[in-house]
Amino acid sequence: MNYTKTTGLMVWLTMLGMAPAQIMPADVDTPPFSTLYKWKHIDFEFPTPRHRRHALATRKYIAENVLPLGLEVWGTRVWVTLPSWRRGVPATLATIPRSGGLPSPVLKPYPNWSFHRAFYKGKNCSGLTSVFRVNADSCGRLWVLDSGQIDSQDDPKQICPPSMVVFNLKTDELVARYPIPQKYVLQDSLFSNIIVDTRKPDCSDLHAYIADTWRFGLLVFRESDQRFWRFSHHLFYPDPLASNYSLHGLSFQWADGIFGLALSPIKKFKERILYFHSMSSYREFFVSTDVLRQPSRTNNSANDFHLAGESRGLFGQASASAIDRRGIMYYGLVTRDSIGCWDTHKPYKKSTIGVVAKNTETLIFPNDIKVDMDKDQSVWVISNRLPMFQAGPLSADDYNYRILFADTSEAVRGTICDPEVRTTPAFSLLQRGWL
Repeated sequence: MNYTKTTGLMVWLTMLGMAPAQIMPADVDTPPFSTLYKWKHIDFEFPTPRHRRHALATRKYIAENVLPLGLEVWGTRVWVTLPSWRRGVPATLATIPRSGGLPSPVLKPYPNWSFHRAFYKGKNCSGLTSVFRVNADSCGRLWVLDSGQIDSQDDPKQICPPSMVVFNLKTDELVARYPIPQKYVLQDSLFSNIIVDTRKPDCSDLHAYIADTWRFGLLVFRESDQRFWRFSHHLFYPDPLASNYSLHGLSFQWADGIFGLALSPIKKFKERILYFHSMSSYREFFVSTDVLRQPSRTNNSANDFHLAGESRGLFGQASASAIDRRGIMYYGLVTRDSIGCWDTHKPYKKSTIGVVAKNTETLIFPNDIKVDMDKDQSVWVISNRLPMFQAGPLSADDYNYRILFADTSEAVRGTICDPEVRTTPAFSLLQRGWL
């Protein structure tokens, strides 16, 4: 049965009370994805209408300057990051219900308004300044990567140190704040992505990996002793040949280094792999987390970082990436209006990487991707037309921002990324002992 018709039927039955309560999508125009929400401009749940009017009058809230950048999904909520790149961003982290219903809901600042600059002066850096990405761990904590910089596109001001801020997702209380040591913050460092790695039920072994996109480094944080260290490697740099972008008539140059971070699934007797790539690159790389978790290896690991395989080809620049429990990677192909995929158990070749979805309207610049921790996992995408936003105000008549989701099994069914779809083993003659 046609996917779009099936989804539409389920939505109709749910509305009639004839099917179990489910997520109510805003549209199903991007199969196999459904759109949970879509916005022309972002608005917030202010304490009162008077507070909203005051924020507008004082230009603490300028709707066209608010850009949703990253997301995370946990329990019944979705978290959205809104970095303070321009003036007029009243809150830099917010939540929306996971259930859907309204196509364009207002965002609720997280954990509350007192943490955000519209309602506090921010001089003591006790709140949130400019959040880029967030990642939830298996113990119900949200790890928030705060750049500490405001007005980045107009007149950059580093008003607080870049930090990781941790919240308890069950109580929404602040758990900890870990400023990144100054010796690891280089001139023009941009800490753009974070992923947490823990294998124990109590998360006592937790490490966090943080990408420095503009100064081409990978920071590691160990929670047990609150220690940081930094890896440098030539594979973290941008590829000059991949630094030219073309998107819907807009041409631009970005020299962005390491950005996408994705961890292989947890296996009892196998070390996890961190897959990574630069934004301005057509290739994927990997390193064993056993190397990253040893601070003594920062100057003794040059040969431990590896190329995954072939190039994705021209205009194969990728944004964020995520891997599900079956080992399927999903990533945003930012100049192709597409979501790519790769079964990490197969060779990384042009013939073994696929496309989950493509849409020249709803998937313009898929910026962040997450796979949730549900028993039946879903892959989540936020698209935000970032290059157009940077070039000038987005049209108030278009839906500029979207959050989409798809069941991971359905997303890759029948594609080369489907585990049931076999490929010819590489070097088969060598494996059979003929050579």
